[in-house]
Amino acid sequence: MVKSGSATRPGGTGRRRWSIGPAFVTAALVFGPGSITLASSIGAGYGYALLWVLVVAAVFMLSYTGMAVRLGIGDSRSPLEVIRARLTPWLAVLVGVGCFLVTAAFQAGNSVGAGAATAILVGGNVQVTAALFTALGIAFVWLPSFYRHLERVMVVLVVAMFVLFAATAVVSRPSLGGIASGLVPSVPSGSALLVVALMGTSFSVVGAFYQAYLVQEKGWRPEQRGSAMRDTALGIALLGGLTAVIVIGAAAVLRPQEVAVTSAGDMAAILEPTIGPWARTLFALGLWAAAFSSLVGNATIGGCMLADALGLGRSLSAPVVKLFISGVMFLGGAVAVAFAANPVQLIITAQAATVLVVPMVGAVLLYLAADRRLLGALANRWWQNVLGAVGLLALLLLAWSYVVQLS
Repeated sequence: MVKSGSATRPGGTGRRRWSIGPAFVTAALVFGPGSITLASSIGAGYGYALLWVLVVAAVFMLSYTGMAVRLGIGDSRSPLEVIRARLTPWLAVLVGVGCFLVTAAFQAGNSVGAGAATAILVGGNVQVTAALFTALGIAFVWLPSFYRHLERVMVVLVVAMFVLFAATAVVSRPSLGGIASGLVPSVPSGSALLVVALMGTSFSVVGAFYQAYLVQEKGWRPEQRGSAMRDTALGIALLGGLTAVIVIGAAAVLRPQEVAVTSAGDMAAILEPTIGPWARTLFALGLWAAAFSSLVGNATIGGCMLADALGLGRSLSAPVVKLFISGVMFLGGAVAVAFAANPVQLIITAQAATVLVVPMVGAVLLYLAADRRLLGALANRWWQNVLGAVGLLALLLLAWSYVVQLS
């Protein structure tokens, strides 16, 4: 066992009572264009009825992100290094490469989303603007002190997204009674697959697992556990809130009109005649923020974990890690320029990778977080193990549903 705080890390000394950052990065990379499209579609099709799913997903996401935080501050090694030492090297490779495949397969959608949002705001060709923002994202990675800049930008984007989407929801005059009823679990006819999709989008174990890397990059130690957990609670609450306000806005505006939504851009266009042209602009700005933050954050997970899986390091300041992150962005941008959308085969690959990787990552994280020989007082308590086990069961059910869809 590596003693807590045995390694020298950059960062605070524990004097500040509250510091934020890592969980906001996680929220930004999990909440992307796909989340907006799905939330808009659910609100338009089923109104407020599935809001309860977001509460359940947030509880599971908070549980697993909290485990990752305690793993990150409780051991100076990276999570993959811990897996190599305590379990087996090939499992560390599987987890790292698997997380890379999941993030890389969805990267094109983030590039397309940034391009599409820009086209809504100022016009222009989606492929050209997708390439432009991919290049901007790559340049951003190579800034000195990349993590510090990443954290600041993601905090701003997450807060901006919440304000933009919440403002859109408020002016749509939603039904408070409808919102309250939507918090009572129910599965309307025909919504089962959307329940699965909404849970899978909001409960991202790969994003939760990477939180361990982020708190280590931040430099937090065991004595800063309180600050780390407050950051986690606030970041995950905002993640769930972002999806919820979009569902609410769509339920208020689109559900009464029985309007179908097939893309996030549709939502922006439909809002204009109902609420006003400024609402379309607000929504498009939020869409751009979601796409660009996921473009950078998603690639950061994939590149960093692939480099760590290959034993090449995990620090975001290391040139080789930056090279891997840039490679993920370039791959997504190239696909976006070539197809102007996610090709079907890439989506199938992403879903297949999710089926294999997500339950494995969840099981490994739960095992490590429950190991008292590894984490001591930071290890899971009995109720955290129970909640984690229920969350793992949910991941297995999600994986099974994907298998059924792909068959």
